[in-house]
Amino acid sequence: MTAGLRRRGIAGICGAVFGAFAQFVLVMVVTRTFAPADAGAFFAATALALMAAGIAKLDAGNGLVYFIARAKTYDYLGISGYIRAALVPCVAVSCLAGAVLYPRLGPVAALVPVMVVGDVLLAATRGFGAMRPTVLVDGVLVPFAQLVLVAVVCATDAVSWLPVAWGAPYVPALALAWAGLRRRVPRTPYLPGTGRDLWRYTAPRSAAGAIQAVFQRLDIVIVALLGGPAQAAVYTAATRFKVVGQLANQGLAQAVQARLVTALADGERARAGELYQTATLWLVLLTWPVWLAYAALAPWLLRLFGPSYGAAAPVALVLAGTMMVATACGMVDVVLTAAGHTGTSLLNLVAAITCTVVLDVALIPVHGAFGAVLGWSGGVLVKNLLPLWQLHRRHGLHPFGRHTLAALRGSAAAWTEERRERCDRSDEGRRRPPGDRAASTEWRP
Repeated sequence: MTAGLRRRGIAGICGAVFGAFAQFVLVMVVTRTFAPADAGAFFAATALALMAAGIAKLDAGNGLVYFIARAKTYDYLGISGYIRAALVPCVAVSCLAGAVLYPRLGPVAALVPVMVVGDVLLAATRGFGAMRPTVLVDGVLVPFAQLVLVAVVCATDAVSWLPVAWGAPYVPALALAWAGLRRRVPRTPYLPGTGRDLWRYTAPRSAAGAIQAVFQRLDIVIVALLGGPAQAAVYTAATRFKVVGQLANQGLAQAVQARLVTALADGERARAGELYQTATLWLVLLTWPVWLAYAALAPWLLRLFGPSYGAAAPVALVLAGTMMVATACGMVDVVLTAAGHTGTSLLNLVAAITCTVVLDVALIPVHGAFGAVLGWSGGVLVKNLLPLWQLHRRHGLHPFGRHTLAALRGSAAAWTEERRERCDRSDEGRRRPPGDRAASTEWRP
């Protein structure tokens, strides 16, 4: 991995970590200020808005990243046509979604198109190789502004303004995303066929992106509908830590995905297996301590959201156990799509969301938030174990094997060598004469 790619990956993870922390504090502020029913109604409304925005994006952002990155070789000729071709359908679908949701969500539904367009524009900046706009706008500005505005609303006890305070930061985020992209897009003539090329590539991925957006937040909406807003608040608070596994997986995927595609395209199955097992090892090392600690400390941690939330400890235990199984499977869906099985990946997502909905409908009316986490757990297990079996059957790839211990020993050796080099540099600096501390490194005692 090049230094530039490593920096971009670290920057992306740092922004996501800050955003996750801000979301955690936001949930804590809301749950400690308002009754569970009011907090649950707010969480359900925001989950529904984010789910609608995720569907309306049509995965156009990833399509723009692909075409803009390729266009660098010919000076980004016609790239403005790709951007317009991506925005028009997204604006149309998001406006329709906002109109449909307005009777239920109110003013926050009008912000769905703003959320969608801002996200697509930020993705376009990443196509030019720029991570800073995404980190600063999506990772820092939006979650921080949401936290501040929601805290102000909580201080004034105006619960009806919560969704508006949460959605308002997307307006300046859109303006900043547009400004960041505008100065990067060169003035080039329009090329016919850009829209056709873009959507020929993106359309099959739009369905998978929409299903993934639904899968991430449908559980909160179903809990609110079947179990009531109070159960939705309990479920949201107890499952806030889901984002930990998502962040670790995201960072590793950014580092490994391109190499996996190359290895599998070249028929280097052994190399692909090495990458897969190495990434799985580090995913387990990074996340399992967190899940074990969360399972042990859940009764205390959940009381941070309010005294009544401590009873959700069983939800946290199911969450921790499920995420440990999921992380032990590694970035299995990334490997499957890198091998070219995008259609199979789509079917797996459909199976996972079907499992979640069936279990939710059966369990939530009886068990509330605990039934919801059981439904979510079933979907996550299907989403990970099914492609794991498919990779074993088609390519003989496994998350653990002979490369696992080798990766651990190699990483330990690299860490030891780096530490030794730092100590050597420190000792050399102490041995230099006082008047020559800033001298050239060619000095010898």
